[in-house]
Amino acid sequence: MNLPNKLTVFRVILIVPFVVALLGGYAGWFGENLLIPEIAALAIFIIASLTDLIDGKIARKYNLITNFGKFMDPLADKLLVSAALIALVSMGRIPAWVVIIIISREFIISGFRLVAADNRVVIAASYWGKFKTTFQMVMVCLMIVDLSRFWPWISLVTDVVMWIALLLTVISLVDYLVKNRAVMKGQM
Repeated sequence: MNLPNKLTVFRVILIVPFVVALLGGYAGWFGENLLIPEIAALAIFIIASLTDLIDGKIARKYNLITNFGKFMDPLADKLLVSAALIALVSMGRIPAWVVIIIISREFIISGFRLVAADNRVVIAASYWGKFKTTFQMVMVCLMIVDLSRFWPWISLVTDVVMWIALLLTVISLVDYLVKNRAVMKGQM
């Protein structure tokens, strides 16, 4: 259990306090002030997201790449983002159909990567996928702390970021499938 793997496990563990802070604040478990639990949830989400950047850099720099890390790192990311999106749906901050598209893309790519790995092909992350992740993280952060109650124009910014994230989600899916269509045809 090296440092990158510990950071990955830490990211998975952080999902619980993140969801408790976010939904607990929304449900009024912590009193009437929604902003304090939302800020706590945002801080936890940002810390968890940063561990993703850090563990990958450490693993590559010090050659600490393990099978556990290859499996758990992307799974931890999907769990964190999925938990955030599902919680935000229950809070009415994002439409369920948007979350269904985003999570479906993740399942499709994960399945695609499993088929590729079975054929000893590694599918690297694309720039489209990295842009998608960036916009999804920004979107989630904007939705966690709903500042539109104070500044109504923020909802327009949040909507624009959501649409860009959704568009990048679809583009990155198509990009993966087109660039790696030989994987599904079994022509590696």
